[in-house]
Amino acid sequence: MQTNYKSENSCKCRHGGDKRGPTSYQMHDSNLVFEALELKNGDVFFDMGCGPGDYSIHAAKDLGIAGTVYALDSNISMLKTVDNKAITNGLSNIQTVYGDMTGVLPFEDESVDTCFMSTSLHCMDLQKCGTAIFKEVERILKPSGQVAVIECKKEKVDFGPPVHMRISAEDLKSVVQPLGFYVTSYLNLGFNYMIQFKKNFNGV
Repeated sequence: MQTNYKSENSCKCRHGGDKRGPTSYQMHDSNLVFEALELKNGDVFFDMGCGPGDYSIHAAKDLGIAGTVYALDSNISMLKTVDNKAITNGLSNIQTVYGDMTGVLPFEDESVDTCFMSTSLHCMDLQKCGTAIFKEVERILKPSGQVAVIECKKEKVDFGPPVHMRISAEDLKSVVQPLGFYVTSYLNLGFNYMIQFKKNFNGV
């Protein structure tokens, strides 16, 4: 099932339109990613910039029929791919959402268990868009919720985004932590990394 949603405050991709490279899912052992996420049966998982939906499909299998995956992307063809994969895998707990991740998100306050972003931030200007994105993430996350971000390490390699577009863990922390989050985990994925955050409470 597809829901239409469009932000009026979109940050345009720095490498042009909806162009994107291959999914990061096959670049590392994604089982390690989901072991670190520790998803629970019945959770709500929000895949922000889902692309072809490999992580969404994995999450939907882990969550079971009581859980829900929302897969958001600004590329209709990507969402159709996700829908087709859900049908092929016999999954009824995925809902695709057409839109972007830079404005008000179509969720109630404190309604999501995991906000997940895999290699979707580096195509934006983090300093320009990051605060708005993570303020919304903070709003929709449950008190016990988590944010997980996978990005390419800020290293020069022969594939992937150029170094100037890459976002280091320190770059992310400089934007996310002042908005009321603290780091819970850093996972080395080889060419990539995953960093996880949770909400601060009572200034702790």
